[in-house]
Amino acid sequence: MAGTDGGLVYGTAQGRWVLFATVLGSALAFIDGTVVTIALPLIGREMHAGTAALQWTVNGYGLTLAAFLLLGGSLGDRLGRRRVFRVGVVWFALASLLCGLAPDVRALIAARALQGVGGALLTPGSLAIIQASFGPADRGRAIGAWSGLGGIAGALAPFLGGWIVQVASWRWVFWVNVPLAVVVVAALRHVPESADPDAAPHLDIGGTALGAVGLAGLTAAFTAWPTRGLSHPAVMVPLVVGVAAIVGFLAVEARTRYPMLPLHLFRWRSFSAVNATTFLVYAALSGIFFFLVVTLQVVGGYSPLAAGVAPLPVTLLLLALSSRAGGLGTRVGPRLPMTIGPLVCAGSVALLARLGPHAPYVSAVLPGVLGLGLGLALTVAPLTSAALSAAPDRLAGTASGVNNAVARIAGLLAVAVLPLVAGVGTQLTDPATLAPAHRTAMLICAGLMAAGGLLALVTVPTSMAGVRPPTRPRRPDPSSSSTTR
Repeated sequence: MAGTDGGLVYGTAQGRWVLFATVLGSALAFIDGTVVTIALPLIGREMHAGTAALQWTVNGYGLTLAAFLLLGGSLGDRLGRRRVFRVGVVWFALASLLCGLAPDVRALIAARALQGVGGALLTPGSLAIIQASFGPADRGRAIGAWSGLGGIAGALAPFLGGWIVQVASWRWVFWVNVPLAVVVVAALRHVPESADPDAAPHLDIGGTALGAVGLAGLTAAFTAWPTRGLSHPAVMVPLVVGVAAIVGFLAVEARTRYPMLPLHLFRWRSFSAVNATTFLVYAALSGIFFFLVVTLQVVGGYSPLAAGVAPLPVTLLLLALSSRAGGLGTRVGPRLPMTIGPLVCAGSVALLARLGPHAPYVSAVLPGVLGLGLGLALTVAPLTSAALSAAPDRLAGTASGVNNAVARIAGLLAVAVLPLVAGVGTQLTDPATLAPAHRTAMLICAGLMAAGGLLALVTVPTSMAGVRPPTRPRRPDPSSSSTTR
């Protein structure tokens, strides 16, 4: 049923189908990233995989997701958001099937990279479909429902992943995606198609390729560094190629008419500040969760289910407090919550550095995850609002996509670099090696969080109005497609 403005009405049958399809589809990509980390110790033991291989099991997915995320949004704008979303869901399901069938860790990493491509196709389309399907009067409620239901899916993911790993096999973590994807594809029949008539007429293929090569080169170099050393060709060659590709990417984006990443956005101080804070906070967050669930199993002796559920208070606090934190950011401005939140996270993560053998949950884990959840709840909503407000309204979708990509790249590089800096060595599943490395990693992550809070203190404006860029007339930007966070 359509409203008077031509969009769907919240609460109607078709509106519920749109929410069901987009929430379940986007949850596939989100949940898989969470539960795979829980399965890493078992994958390592079964496939005799060292630290580098387990890093690539995570980063093979993160690399292609980060590299093709903005391209996926652009494809949806041009070719139809429902169509590209469906392709992404099917692609993700087929790649998940290959992950579960992988005979060795190299095949698993390759299938994970394919999964990331599917995730990049479906992730941007979820909110874009809601934005295009519902009328203005119902859009806010629909987005709120999407956020709430997605949060519930995030809260259930540790239970689901830990239970599957514990009672069945880590392979079922991937295979469970296949029937869920079938349900999503069936539900998409009830979702209206939409596209952006003002989308850029040409895709930034050159920029996408250079960005992917650059991220792949840096990730490969940092992953091989601990075992090969900086001077080894397996480290030096991808490092040089990665840096050169990133430089080439920036040059292409500065000169192409339809850039994937409009560099002029970073001329606004608030946009640069918010995204720099995003990079630091999400790099720390990815490092925390990568180490925490593995350390709880390998060093603490937790079962996969117990380790997966251990960080649950973080998700519950985000669900309960994010809307209030968003309102606080609107009233007092983004600087205060974006400063206090990461500093609270920093202190809480430092508490998690104390984990050792047979660490009791209530005294050793719970205080840290409670503080982390409170700090993130205070940070995330104001940060997201500031990221959207830091660009002109016509570029809000692009700004959201850039901020999302920054967060993904930060997580990718954190998982590549942190084991190197923390001194994990070659055996992520060795308790004697992992215990001191975990301590170092948590302290580094605490430092990143603190740096993010202090950066926000000195660079982020005190009011949301101050975040907005100048309103003087500007030349129309050909890159203003509606890529959605």
